[in-house]
Amino acid sequence: MIRFYFHPTPNPAKVALFLEETGLPYEVVPVDTAKGEQHMPAFRAINPNGKVPAIIDTEGPGGREARVFDSTAILLYLAEKTGQFLGAPQDQPELLSWLLFLASGLGPFSGQAVHFQHAAPQGLDYAVNRYRREVERHYKVLDDHLATRSFIVGETYTIADMSAWGWLDRAARVLKVESDPLSGFPNLKRWFAQIDGREAVARARAVGKDHSFKPSGDEESRRALFPSNYPPAAAE
Repeated sequence: MIRFYFHPTPNPAKVALFLEETGLPYEVVPVDTAKGEQHMPAFRAINPNGKVPAIIDTEGPGGREARVFDSTAILLYLAEKTGQFLGAPQDQPELLSWLLFLASGLGPFSGQAVHFQHAAPQGLDYAVNRYRREVERHYKVLDDHLATRSFIVGETYTIADMSAWGWLDRAARVLKVESDPLSGFPNLKRWFAQIDGREAVARARAVGKDHSFKPSGDEESRRALFPSNYPPAAAE
């Protein structure tokens, strides 16, 4: 059994997609980040960085319980555990390269673009421009790469495609446009439609729908989501 610590945001969505594609048995454990549940000691024992997603595999290596945190680490761990969606052996260098491109580039810059356009105070035009333009540059890298291929790595659907789908599913919010956010990236748009049409995607989107997560936007959620913006509490 996989205990899946989840909030309905892009990085957990990648893991939800993998779980639904493989049919691995899992239990969703909601972590309401707008309430600050990611900072509770019980969750920090699973991910010291206080971020979702994270998993506990009750049948980890050697039959022992194992924790895994960070969406890319989880995808790699589960793909190796199941032997699924890793691509051909000769594609492993490419797979690792694209996974880390997504983990260190597209994901963080997309998150910062969302933050400065939707959560930060007005007037930070330099930051808005910086992060949105970098997202567009990352999109262009993928668009060029996909010009002559159906999948990001090799000839088959892999965890690299799942990882990219997680953030590209939020492209309208990332680029702050109302519709057709990938219109300027035709190869990426074609690829996204192909992945988005998979049956497991609809099931992944339904994960956590039975839980009422707190909306963000008030002072409590800002302090929970962006604690480094606030001075530490005074010691008693």
